[in-house]
Amino acid sequence: MDFELSEEHRMLKDLVARFVRDELMPLEAGVMAREAEGQGLYLSEAETGRLDEVSRNLGLWGLDAPEDVGGSDLPMVAMVGVEEELGRTVTPYTLPPDSPNLRMLMATVDERQRAAYLAPYVAGKTISAIGISEPGAGSDPAAMTTRAVRDGADWVINGRKIWITRAADADFTILMAVTDREKGARGGISAFLVDKGTPGFNVLRRIPMLGGQYTYEIALEGCRVEGWKLLGQEGAGFAPMQTRLGTRRIQMAAWSVGMAQRALDMLIEYAPQRKTFGAALSERQAIQFWVAEAATKIHATRLMTYDCAWKLDQGRDVRSEISMIKWYATEMAYETLDRVMQAFGAMGVTKELPLQLMQAKLRTMRIYDGPTEIHKWVVARNLLGTRK
Repeated sequence: MDFELSEEHRMLKDLVARFVRDELMPLEAGVMAREAEGQGLYLSEAETGRLDEVSRNLGLWGLDAPEDVGGSDLPMVAMVGVEEELGRTVTPYTLPPDSPNLRMLMATVDERQRAAYLAPYVAGKTISAIGISEPGAGSDPAAMTTRAVRDGADWVINGRKIWITRAADADFTILMAVTDREKGARGGISAFLVDKGTPGFNVLRRIPMLGGQYTYEIALEGCRVEGWKLLGQEGAGFAPMQTRLGTRRIQMAAWSVGMAQRALDMLIEYAPQRKTFGAALSERQAIQFWVAEAATKIHATRLMTYDCAWKLDQGRDVRSEISMIKWYATEMAYETLDRVMQAFGAMGVTKELPLQLMQAKLRTMRIYDGPTEIHKWVVARNLLGTRK
């Protein structure tokens, strides 16, 4: 059993680490200043353009996309290392294309959709979003009420979706809807590709979230979608949606490791310098225990995440492992950030350090893509055999 990355994947991880250090970290001060002034967490067009150019020239685009559309077809194990490094910074930049929607498209597109949607997405020419949650249906897809009904060769969609990232900017949205009420989540949910500007696709409001982030609520009102934009087979949208969610959850676990590691590194550097009552913080047992516990839990979480990714690459059933790492990683990192902020004292809760933005991101991640309590329930259900 080998717990080391291959040389190729280690070199990629090191390359991303340098990209984060040299290109993303220098932008943090400006990002934090804008967020502190209430402008939200964002990069300017000029900043994004430069990062796109540099990352593309470094060969960091389409890392896990298929080779026949310009990708590198890397396994999930390699992507864990990439995402861990990206998690170390609060600069909001994603290497195109974002893996979760990419992998859902990879699992479902036909040849026409491959050319019209997947290839441009891999090339960084389009932005995507996904609409799953509804005002009355979050973690339970069986409670989904958005309906899609046939009308000749087309589909007409009616309903509401909420908590959608990039809904106002995305060139297309992967939209989940019920196509058979009787079957529900077991064969009655389908996925559709809805283009920006489609009549009946209405962005209702932008919702401010913690840490300068935003999501959106949309209404589908007689939204007509051409028949060829059904993604995958009718009624078979649930499994690809889970592929997408599983990818995001592994990504979140890797981000959590990256954030926790950065916070721990900050504490290790700071503790010997800061003196209280005549002794350095590094000499205080409480701080020593926090460092030891964080280092141990980060190590365990990193190994758990690589284990899950490796099993996924082998085609194994990792539903329990994905739930385990999603809840454990986000809770671990949140605890680590909280303790590091405590150790930094008043400075730790200012908007002059990146700690508060990382903690805010973790606070939302403890809910996004399934809250901690749901994932614990899933693990217990799988072990106890209580699935209905």
